[in-house]
Amino acid sequence: MIKAEELKFDEKGLIPVIVQDYKDNEVLMLAYANEESVNLTLETGIAHYFSRSRQKLWKKGETSGHFQNVKEILYDCDKDTLLLKVEQVGNIACHTGKRSCFYRKMKEFEKVEKMENVVDSLYELIADRKENPIEGSYTKYLFEEGLDKILKKVGEESSEVIIGAKNEDRSEIVYETSDLTYHVLVLLAHFGIKPDEIRAELLKRKK
Repeated sequence: MIKAEELKFDEKGLIPVIVQDYKDNEVLMLAYANEESVNLTLETGIAHYFSRSRQKLWKKGETSGHFQNVKEILYDCDKDTLLLKVEQVGNIACHTGKRSCFYRKMKEFEKVEKMENVVDSLYELIADRKENPIEGSYTKYLFEEGLDKILKKVGEESSEVIIGAKNEDRSEIVYETSDLTYHVLVLLAHFGIKPDEIRAELLKRKK
């Protein structure tokens, strides 16, 4: 733990602040702070910055209502950059109305999907197959067979994960866990339970 005065501010008395969503680590914005705004953030738990264009202290959300409740403050190895992990009220960090200020790509070298995005997109596909069945689709088949069939598959895949673990076979564990995850998502879609509800429950268990 260090005090605000121990940070390394630039010649204008400012320090860059990277702002990140505390749940999914998405980078929301880059701002600047001076010693006073850092202290206000520490005291109130609400993000305060220094506006370079207006040359004044800036409480994020004071006009828009999109406050940032600070969950954690980190500083880098040189003490000249801060990282704020925040709860973004209203889910909008950018003045354009976007969730993140970083919504435009300069170049994409390789498509990389976060694990939670994979789960969400797979769930959406499964839910769509439920509402809009496609002939020959395995997902369509499961929904047509009903809950008992879905539960049977969840049980079977759970057993396969256990067998893979008992065999200490990493590739088998990965494969069978993926199968199990898919069938659990089918089960959730059957009841209309979205992944967000599971995430919220899991977050309670971090305490």
